[in-house]
Amino acid sequence: MRSWLGILLIIGILPAQESKPKTPPPPKQQQEQEPPEEDESFKPREYGFNPLKAQTDINIGNQYFKKHNYRAAFSRFEEATKWNPKLAEAYLRLGEAAEKLKDKAAAKQAYQKYIELAPESKEAEQLKKTWGGKT
Repeated sequence: MRSWLGILLIIGILPAQESKPKTPPPPKQQQEQEPPEEDESFKPREYGFNPLKAQTDINIGNQYFKKHNYRAAFSRFEEATKWNPKLAEAYLRLGEAAEKLKDKAAAKQAYQKYIELAPESKEAEQLKKTWGGKT
């Protein structure tokens, strides 16, 4: 057995044991600490025109609406209006979700915006009668 160890040490496969005790590395100099990174979720979201994100939010909001999760649906429809402020469907669906949440003021505001964006639609005619939209 000793001969194999000797051969392995000679050819360098098995490293020889060091006789010196290892000393700890010198302490690092005090560096200026950077402030901790901010959590991205606390930063205010910046919105720009993005019709794809708006449509995605409407689609997800519709799924929430079908599952009777009106608060989540309302939130998604509201996001859609921020990504595309000219998307009439988002305001219509926002108004419907607000109605389910019994928030008449938000529903009226959303429906009035819908009527402003799509005055010739059949929904707009009914909403004008019910909610007193702008004409």
